[in-house]
This record gives sequence, C-alpha cells and structure tokens, in this order.
Amino acid sequence: MTDTAAIRFPEGFLWGAATSAYQIEGAVDEDGRGPSIWDTQCHSTNLVRDGHSGDVAVDHYHRMEDDVAMMASLGLGAYRFSVAWPRIQPVGSGPANQAGLDFYSRLVDRLLAAGIQPALTLYHWDLPQALEDAGGWPARDTAYRFADYAAIVFEALHDRVPMWATLNEPWCSALLGYADSAHAPGHTNPHEATRAIHHLNLAHGLAVKAMCDIDSGPQHGIVLNLQPIHAVGPDPDGVVAEGVRRLDGLRNRAWTEPIFGAQYPADVVEDLEAFGGLPVEEGDLDIVAQPLDWLGINYYCDDFLQSRPGGTIPHAPGLRDAGEVDPGEAVTDMGWPITPDGLRALMVGLEETYPDLPPIYITENGCAYDDPVVDGACPDPRRIAYLDAHLRSVRAAIDAGVDVRGYFEWSLMDNFEWSHGYHQRFGMVHIDYDTLVRTPRDSAWWYRDVIARNGLTRTATVSSG
Repeated sequence: MTDTAAIRFPEGFLWGAATSAYQIEGAVDEDGRGPSIWDTQCHSTNLVRDGHSGDVAVDHYHRMEDDVAMMASLGLGAYRFSVAWPRIQPVGSGPANQAGLDFYSRLVDRLLAAGIQPALTLYHWDLPQALEDAGGWPARDTAYRFADYAAIVFEALHDRVPMWATLNEPWCSALLGYADSAHAPGHTNPHEATRAIHHLNLAHGLAVKAMCDIDSGPQHGIVLNLQPIHAVGPDPDGVVAEGVRRLDGLRNRAWTEPIFGAQYPADVVEDLEAFGGLPVEEGDLDIVAQPLDWLGINYYCDDFLQSRPGGTIPHAPGLRDAGEVDPGEAVTDMGWPITPDGLRALMVGLEETYPDLPPIYITENGCAYDDPVVDGACPDPRRIAYLDAHLRSVRAAIDAGVDVRGYFEWSLMDNFEWSHGYHQRFGMVHIDYDTLVRTPRDSAWWYRDVIARNGLTRTATVSSG
C-alpha cells in the first residue's frame, strides 16, 4: 500500500458497510420474535427462488460478537444495520419484547467497544405479519404503529447510537410489495400500492417527530433508493419519454418532494388518481416534511427504458408500451448495468433541485458477483473495479459541491437476497452456506486500505489479509 493517494476524501469521512436484519440474523423464532411478512413470503408463497428463506440466513444472531470482531479487522469506521420490528413488537404493537431490545443493545455496545459507529435503520422491510393482516402499509394505522415502535427503540438506544434512519427504500415496500409481487407481501394491487406510498411517507414523518420529542441530539434521516432513468432508442410518439416521466415520479419524486418540499408532484398525483389517489389528510404533508439531519442514498445503477408495444412494468402502474432494458453496458450478476457516473449525476441533480438538502451518505452501493473461495482466498477483481469506479464518482460529486459525508458498502457479507434467495452474492465477505464460514474477499482487504488512507490510489490495487 502506498502512502500517497491520488484521491483523498474529506477529513472525517465515514467509511462503513451495511446489512439488514432479515437478510443476516436468522433465529426467526427465538427470544420472542414474531413472524414478519418476509417469513410469510418465504414459507407461504412460491415467490422466493428455490423456497429459500431467512430462517438461518448467516446466523448473525448467534455469531454477532465474532462478526463485530471481523468488522474491526476490516477497519470499518461504521456499521449500518437494521432492527427487526418483530423482535421488538412481535405483533407490531404493544409493549417491547425486552429480549429483542437486549440483542441490539449488546450489538451497539460491541460496536462501540470496537471503535465502530452504529448507524441504525428502523425498517428494512420486515413488517410484523400481524400488522399486514390488519391492512399493512395501505392502512393508515400502520404509520402510527411505526411511530410507536420507533419511539421504543429510540428510547432504548439513543444514548449510544448517533445516526438513525426511519425507512429503507420505501419505494420497494410500496411498489414492489403491493403492485409487483417481487417483494413481501407479494400483492399485485396498484390501489394498495398508491395508499402505501403515502402511509410510508407519513410513517417516516411521524417517527422523526416521535424520536425528536425524546431527544433531538442524534442525527435523523431516511434512506431512499433514487435512480436516474433514461430513454433509449427511437421514440417517435413520445411514449418512452412519458414512461420516463411516470417512472421517475414513482421512483424518485414521490419521495423527495413530500420529504423536502411538503408536497407531492402534481403529475404524480394525477397519475395515481386512476388507482384511488393518494390518501392525504389535512396536516399530513407538514408531518412528512420533518427537518432532517441527513439523507441516505442507495445506488446501484441507472435505469433505461425503450419502446415496447404492449409492454408494462408492474412497479410503475399505468405505464404502457415501454419496458426496462439492458443498454448494452457491462452488467453484474443481477443483470444490472454498471453506470458509476450516474451516482455523481444523481447527487448533483439533487443538490440543484433542493437548495436546503441535508448532507448525504451513500448508505448502500455494491455489486453481486459469485466469486468462490480458492485455497483459502477469494479474489474478486470485478467487485474492486466496481467499488473503485463508484467511489471516484462520489469524489467527483464532492468536487462539484455536494456535501457527501460517508459511504457504506453493500454488503458486509453474502446473505439472503430477498426473492433471489441465496443465489446472488453482494458480500465483501464470502459465506459458505453449508458451514457459514466467513472468508473476506480481496475486495474487503482493498476496502480496508481505502479506509486507512481515506482515499484511492491511481489504480485499483489489490492487497491481501
């Protein structure tokens, strides 16, 4: 490793990795945890590949102490994790399950003892099944139950956790969960999805208010998976351009406008009238637009649309005659294009659109590649190249004036990848799913060196442990 970096990041830049509860913890029926919609999705539908589930995942619940020691050996400065709502309130309401709170309290203490900053996400898609049975996110009451849950967790941990996110990727919860069936609860009802959009935004605002009423000191934010969307190919009738507008409205502006502008975009409101309309009540948008200390952005790739007569996209209700396509660039194992400059362009565009935008953290960025362990090591040069290119894009955004404070790689380790089961590997640490042995990939040691130098060398060099 050289001492001089070609590209340095600002002093105090936060370097971390991220996971989520259902994807890594396992122990789904231990210590009072109740079932979530993902338990149901895995065991009661055929919507998860090969019938895989998070029942064991990578057994982080029982291996937490060793996993934190591993994080320390990789030089992480921060760890973003989510709390499983069903561990805290098994049926989504009522008093706290102390055993669930105790697990996260031990995790936080271990992280702090290792010099790793905890960054806590309250909701990463594991809605208690009892709340789904009562109506789920299409029901307004769920937003209030979420605020109660947020207050319980915050009261227990706010003295030790400086960084709090309400929701992770609410677009996925609303559109993939209720209009597409790709995510739990696996519905295909755009009327439900429309209601869920607003109630997730409302839940975010109510939770921020509930936490700030307890203590305004910790930093409060939300994590959005924003995505630039482009038209490609011929579009003589403007159908693709219309699709880009509609998809951008649902994917991006339906979240940023109410959160940072206390309003929904007029075109999105009009689009969704066909599906019952957004159920906004008086005063809701003032609640949604609570002042935030930071914005988390999850970014993997740009999206591309082309003309496709008769084509529809389930997660974009009302879109017709257009379809998502691979633009011909290199792709990851997920089939996603590699578009690192899109991250810079996304952040610069947000800064221009919202002058009062809070500081940004890249809360997820990474790629799926199935690189096996060979003779005890796990070379993954494609992941290193992907990460290096995206970090250079982050630095370019900073140079353009965007206030970016940190970067969390997705993911710390291979895990349950939702409807893909265990077939997609995003981890900087390889998991042998037969033995659950953890083996850091070369990219983990590369990332350790990036953290140590707070920057990048002129070329993406690989170091070993």
